[in-house]
Amino acid sequence: MLSLTRKMTKTGTRLRVLATFAAAASVTLALSGCTKLETHSPSSVRNAADTSAAEADAAAATNGAQARAGGLGTVDCAHAKCIALTFDAGPSENSARLLDILKDKQVPATFFLLGKRHIDTYPELVRRMSDEGHEVASHTWTHKILTDAEPDEIREELERPNKEIERLTGKRPTLMRPPQGRTDDTVHDICRELGLAEVLWSVTAKDYKTNDSDLITERVLDQSSRDGIILLHDIYDGTVPAVPGIIDALKKRGYVFVTVPQLMAPGKAEPGKVYR
Repeated sequence: MLSLTRKMTKTGTRLRVLATFAAAASVTLALSGCTKLETHSPSSVRNAADTSAAEADAAAATNGAQARAGGLGTVDCAHAKCIALTFDAGPSENSARLLDILKDKQVPATFFLLGKRHIDTYPELVRRMSDEGHEVASHTWTHKILTDAEPDEIREELERPNKEIERLTGKRPTLMRPPQGRTDDTVHDICRELGLAEVLWSVTAKDYKTNDSDLITERVLDQSSRDGIILLHDIYDGTVPAVPGIIDALKKRGYVFVTVPQLMAPGKAEPGKVYR
């Protein structure tokens, strides 16, 4: 009888362990969703672009006008070794210094801006970003995790910064970056409805975990490759001081800096799709 009891106890323990693993697996599935996230690379957008000669000429003229407005050159990323600098969650008290650096280095960037306490606090910096030839895009209004929000909340998070950016710059954003990179089919559908493509990243310095500028630089350089999209945050104290060294080192490696739309030209990011 004692032996049977021990067997039953061991069996019960194994079942509890299996149940624990099963519960953990179900939580993981619930968090990750049932479908695999499909992303598109910048090179795939360029390769798939089927533009006529007239469309290509029009795109070149548009890029040229934007470059002249910002004092930044144009480049064909099908042949050049391109890379894109992107900054999340600004503007902030550090952004003016960052813009000075980018202007001095003649480097365009893509800014995914937050609304509350950022766009509404530093409107003059939003205008300056646009005026100096940078791409201005959305990072939501309050940094709400969109996969945890109801559809109406998602729309509000995306529409509100779009309207403010358009009011300040005269240009409606066509790109957004979901907070923490978390997205799903509902977010895709609403982005498609609002004319927004989702842009993730291929390089991250995790600068939200450190103010060590040398470490931030090292992480970016270690991960960078052609057609890369670098994620940084100009709201953190260690990031902006790292930018000159990052730019200089990547230029020495033969990289040319472009905005995210320039990285994909002559193709264009499609609303509702995700790019990395």
